[in-house]
Amino acid sequence: MNQHITPDLATLSNSAPYLGNDHLHVGDGKGLSISHIGHTMLRSPKRTFTLSNILYVPHFTKPLLSVQKFYRDNNVYFEFHVSMFCVKDLTTKAVLLSGQSNDGLYVLFESSTTTIPQTYWSPCISVTADLWHRRLSHLTSCIFNLLVSKNKIICTFIRSLVQCQAYPLGKSSRLSL
Repeated sequence: MNQHITPDLATLSNSAPYLGNDHLHVGDGKGLSISHIGHTMLRSPKRTFTLSNILYVPHFTKPLLSVQKFYRDNNVYFEFHVSMFCVKDLTTKAVLLSGQSNDGLYVLFESSTTTIPQTYWSPCISVTADLWHRRLSHLTSCIFNLLVSKNKIICTFIRSLVQCQAYPLGKSSRLSL
């Protein structure tokens, strides 16, 4: 079954009784009853996401998100890392939402009845081009501009980088005397 699941009916902004005969089967073979089906919206500072056809299963313990369904419904993709994940726009690659890993699960929502994301993550703190230049081992303007265009770094002030004194020293293998 490729559906979102919630154990809390209050998280659904619109729901109706589930009229099907399906059950949610868990690891020990038990079939849990599906009581309602509904939808909600997940709001983040950058975008509102649609969560449709969420199954309300009263005897389930944690809400589960179908990554594939979320991907299809919202034109995004997921990037998973050891301790966190992020949701990125499929076209712009911008980070829209993120969460942490907790006990082997990637947590998107708080464990309360709200659908507010637990955390927001940015790939970096927005800083000046000069600070990024120093942080990234005095990289060239060409590579810096490529990183900015691919949304890998975010800058508050972008200007053409002037080659600093440390750049030739750091890139050379031997200094002429």
